[in-house]
Amino acid sequence: MKRTILAALATTMLLGAGAAVAAEDAALKAAIAAPSRTPANVARDVYRHPYETLAFFGIKPTMTVVELAPGGGWYTEILAPYLRDHGKLITGGNDLASPDANERKAAERFMARLNANPAVYNKVALGVFSPPRKYEFAPAGSVDMVVTFRNVHNWMETGPDNMKTLFASLYTSLKPGGILGVEEHRLPAGKTQDADASSGYMHEKYVIGLAEAAGFKLAAKSEINANPKDNADHKGGVWALPPTYANKDEDRAKYQAIGESDRMTLKFVKP
Repeated sequence: MKRTILAALATTMLLGAGAAVAAEDAALKAAIAAPSRTPANVARDVYRHPYETLAFFGIKPTMTVVELAPGGGWYTEILAPYLRDHGKLITGGNDLASPDANERKAAERFMARLNANPAVYNKVALGVFSPPRKYEFAPAGSVDMVVTFRNVHNWMETGPDNMKTLFASLYTSLKPGGILGVEEHRLPAGKTQDADASSGYMHEKYVIGLAEAAGFKLAAKSEINANPKDNADHKGGVWALPPTYANKDEDRAKYQAIGESDRMTLKFVKP
């Protein structure tokens, strides 16, 4: 009789765990399918694989997550509804009080976008991530996950010392066991990377080195966002490719056929 009861309890627990996983997956799929997303952003899912990428990082709807340098909010559109009810989204972005007028305007545009749809974004916390001047996005040891998408190359021009400070700020913000998820344009190992990553592409080994120097451990790599059609050799760098088409109509069909860039997708853990 006791064995029967124990078996029934074990089965119930397993079913409950399975249901929780399914519910979390369903919540992420629902956020990706949300009508609040911009149609032009949805059209890029085929290149950006948001479900597979976030699932690879191990995101859960109960987490406190920092999205660094959200830009126009492509991933914010997904993360905000996903984390709204049970977790917390912090955007580490431009500074409203920056001495730079362009940065202030960018921060104002982003905040206006959030304010335009409070039903989705009114619980998003705004932090400041403004290399190399200010890193005020989360208290130390308070965050479950930090994610950033195609941004590391933008920070390279601040210099190697600041890159150490920058990655140290990410490490400090995370709880022990916390996750850093990085997606970045990938430069083939045989090509030379300049100090400023001016092409927009970076060596995977170099990005891993930046994180490991801050104390992170590489947990996994994924080819979710790989594109073998991209040789990372374009006039104007990665911005020649869609969606930017920096060269306008010059070789546009060629770049359209390539699609978006070849990207590394890396998951790090704070021990």
